Amino acid sequence: MNEIQLERVDFEPGKSFKLFSPRLRNTFLWHYHPEFELVYVEADAGIRHVGSHISGYTQSDLVFIGSNLPHLNFDYRLRSDYHQIVIQLREDFMGTAIGISPEFAVINQLFKKAAYGIAFHGETKAVVTEKLKGMAALSSFEQLMQLMNVFDILARSEEYTILNGDDISLQFFLKDKIRMGAIYEYIGANYSSKPDVNVVAGKVNLTTAAFCRYFKRQTNITFTDFVNQYRIDIAKNLLMQDKNVTETCYAVGFESLSYFNKLFNKVVGENPSEFKKNRLL
Repeated sequence: MNEIQLERVDFEPGKSFKLFSPRLRNTFLWHYHPEFELVYVEADAGIRHVGSHISGYTQSDLVFIGSNLPHLNFDYRLRSDYHQIVIQLREDFMGTAIGISPEFAVINQLFKKAAYGIAFHGETKAVVTEKLKGMAALSSFEQLMQLMNVFDILARSEEYTILNGDDISLQFFLKDKIRMGAIYEYIGANYSSKPDVNVVAGKVNLTTAAFCRYFKRQTNITFTDFVNQYRIDIAKNLLMQDKNVTETCYAVGFESLSYFNKLFNKVVGENPSEFKKNRLL
């Protein structure tokens, strides 16, 4: 379960793309597939893990993922209710049209950038979200036209973040024998106590020093920083459920309220009280 998986994507006859709303929050699906994928998820807070990029999202996320780019399901370990829309495109989606037709030039560039994973935000995310939510009621042809309109909006937007650098490679992940699932499972079970780097290193059959080097290379942050970021993401979820700051601090494993406030402000850009007030208006 914890190793990277090649996902087989099945399409309906006569369809060049698949539109669905998966619910896999209790499943660690660290996977890849040749198909491009557009993912929208609406939730209090969750984890975004695409390639070697790991970060949290709040309220919603919109990400376009290229062919064979490993990623974790965006609803993994979500605590509250959520809504997700996923669109997967056949490898030969639109045939050669996107690559050679001048009318699709900007969309062709979007598809090339997707090799690194792209997260969209701001007005772009809001506009595209409404279009995605309305697609289920359309005919197959209308869905295709709507989807091309969505790609045109995304391609022309400047409200985006590239998630990975030029060194991203599927072969890196396929050759890597470390099971990221074991690390996630351990952190998920122990974030509220005291996660021990020595224990998790043992779970993946590495010395502590080797594990620390591996983890920093894989995620660009230290194990301690990742655990704290994970705790902050859970804290955001609890605050949006109207938990008070003090009980949230101790519920996610921090022993000092002042340190929790300082770290939360550093990661989120506002203190917990401000965050809660702004989200519960």
